[in-house]
Amino acid sequence: MSDVQPSDSMNFFATCPKGIEALLAAELEVLGGTVTKTTVAGVHFEASLEVGYRACLWSRLANRLVLCLFREDGIDHPEQVKTVTQTIDWRDHLPPDATLAVDFHGQSEQIRHTRFGAQTVKDGVVDSLRTAGRERPSVDIGNPDLRLYAHLHRGRLTLGIDLSGESLHKRGYRRELGHAPLKENLAAALLVRAGWPARAKAGEALIDPLCGAGTLPIEAALMAADIAPNLPRERFGFHGWAGHDPVLWRDLKREAEARASIGRKRCKARLYGFDQSPQAIAAAKANAMRAGIPALVEFKGASVGQLQRPEALASDVNGLLITNPPYGERLGELPALVPLYADLGARVQQQFPGWRLALFTGNPDLGHRTGLRAAKQYAFKNGPLDCKLLLIDIPETAGEQDAETAQEAPPSRPARSEGAQMFANRLEKNRKRLKKWLERSGESCYRLYDADMPEYALAIDVYGERVHVQEYAPPKSVDAAQAQRRLLDALGVIPEVLGVRAEHVHFKQRERQAGKAQYQKQAASGERFQVREGRARLWVNLRDYLDTGLFLDHRPVRRLLAELAPGTRFLNLFCYTGTATVQAALGTEEKGGASDSVSVDLSNTYLDWARDNIALNRLDPSRHRVVRDDCLRWLETAGSEFDLIFLDPPTFSNSKRMEATLDIQRDHGRLVELTMARLARGGTLVFSNNQRRFTLDPVLAERYRVEDISARTFDPDFQRRPDLHHCFLIRHREAK
Repeated sequence: MSDVQPSDSMNFFATCPKGIEALLAAELEVLGGTVTKTTVAGVHFEASLEVGYRACLWSRLANRLVLCLFREDGIDHPEQVKTVTQTIDWRDHLPPDATLAVDFHGQSEQIRHTRFGAQTVKDGVVDSLRTAGRERPSVDIGNPDLRLYAHLHRGRLTLGIDLSGESLHKRGYRRELGHAPLKENLAAALLVRAGWPARAKAGEALIDPLCGAGTLPIEAALMAADIAPNLPRERFGFHGWAGHDPVLWRDLKREAEARASIGRKRCKARLYGFDQSPQAIAAAKANAMRAGIPALVEFKGASVGQLQRPEALASDVNGLLITNPPYGERLGELPALVPLYADLGARVQQQFPGWRLALFTGNPDLGHRTGLRAAKQYAFKNGPLDCKLLLIDIPETAGEQDAETAQEAPPSRPARSEGAQMFANRLEKNRKRLKKWLERSGESCYRLYDADMPEYALAIDVYGERVHVQEYAPPKSVDAAQAQRRLLDALGVIPEVLGVRAEHVHFKQRERQAGKAQYQKQAASGERFQVREGRARLWVNLRDYLDTGLFLDHRPVRRLLAELAPGTRFLNLFCYTGTATVQAALGTEEKGGASDSVSVDLSNTYLDWARDNIALNRLDPSRHRVVRDDCLRWLETAGSEFDLIFLDPPTFSNSKRMEATLDIQRDHGRLVELTMARLARGGTLVFSNNQRRFTLDPVLAERYRVEDISARTFDPDFQRRPDLHHCFLIRHREAK
């Protein structure tokens, strides 16, 4: 024990997530502290040891509670840090034989690494104890008896004892996390901002329609039942502190236990959590059990579209709807989120008139998709993400008869904006224009829209019952907020107009790419499915890569290869996923396809994809070989001849053989020459590329018979972009 008395005033520093400092300051005042200063992610206050213990037990918002021992300006050098650390009598704080750890935060010109800062503080502690005749303490970074806190910022050093130990947000109940969980103290802060403590006392209800692992309802239940959030915790940092008062702590904990027992019985609030994921509901129930409030929260499986007022709630009971829906941290999630927010807005208006909706989102534009206007907004940080809590008062239903009608009628989504309606009209127009061609050709994969309207700079491709949407990144001159609103308009319209499920719309943002950039992974779902093109079945993946495995604009070129292929030896250079190889190998129904083929590329990923496409079409892999090599090197060393060659190089690529990069405009002459050396007399080279402003080297036209067939290689779905690719038939001049 030290000389510190429970009633003595001490200096404390409580840390918290950014954005909730004012809430934490108010909480500490209620607990009995006197706030002296609020800073970024923390609050300084004065209080007795009893209030410090109460803060550890009862604070719903703090991360850590530090007992400050030293706080002074003008500290920059390691020698200064060590010297001031030595001035503290650590015998009052570190028991004999106790282990030690130092958490150092911040830096200076001379202390640039936290590990070095922690070592410096530790050296000061060791020297102080040795001078006092104590043995050197042992360091245990993972599980020390006592954890010291040190913070250095702009020359101000704060030293103290971490009384909390493990962060106070870790209540201990949440082992089942679910998807993207909120930290418990951030969830508590949202509930406070939404006015839940007062609503709970008034006996109102709380519902989280997208509860995940149940953090919001569980924190709400702990508040409603007057349960200290860290009551179940067995050990705090002060348990290893020499100044710890075990009698005082025992009394405070018994008081909290008594309040919890009474609070559970007296709790009038009804709490519910809904989620469509069975795994999330199971996790939420397990978490509630560990939190000691399983009887206070009812968790049920239900989607947002099934959200309705629980039958157990009396008709005159109002309450709080609070939720943290996904908000598209990954771009590919956006298509499914636009209708989710719209459905949420429609359901709460129909089922919960007069309630309050507290919507926490990192994408306020998605919040606007609810069709509801926020009365208040509060900024928060969720980890590194800037987020907002939107407080929305749901309008009362006008009249009892209207309310009954609303219960029976399906909820209606917010009306489309003028721009969204124009975009929908254009999609309908394009569908009508392509209808006869699609019926005649039987194609199921096609481009429906390609930045037809400059305000909606999207490329929209249909793959059967799925849709691939690419946004051309807007220039810096375009207002980012306006571009985001238009994008969400479009993503809301696409499923409605095309009659597809929102989760089957896959979204990516496309910027000008160089080299292999378009082949880089965007995700790792491995989710692929089969599509038909002519006689071929092909694997596509709309989620994991910027491109899908099937270049739709090259459809007529692949059709041409099938017509030219019967009986030929076929070579596919820069073969990508082997779709051209499959079409050449299958050929036509009347004449068959290529007798054998070689497909060359440098990417293992796409060569494996090509092998899968070959296997899917039951082609003999011994006759249709796949080769991993640099195409330029392969051409320089190969000795075989081919009757039909498809050369479709990227616009740019890294290559050791071509001045460090392959620039198709600069280097195509050499590339075509190498390829023609492998073309048999009477054979055909189909040379294609996607360089918009490409011009063919006139020397090639002098040496070979060259026919520009670009205009004939665009089906109706790509005729708006006649420069999207260029295609030539090249033959030896001796051929007749």
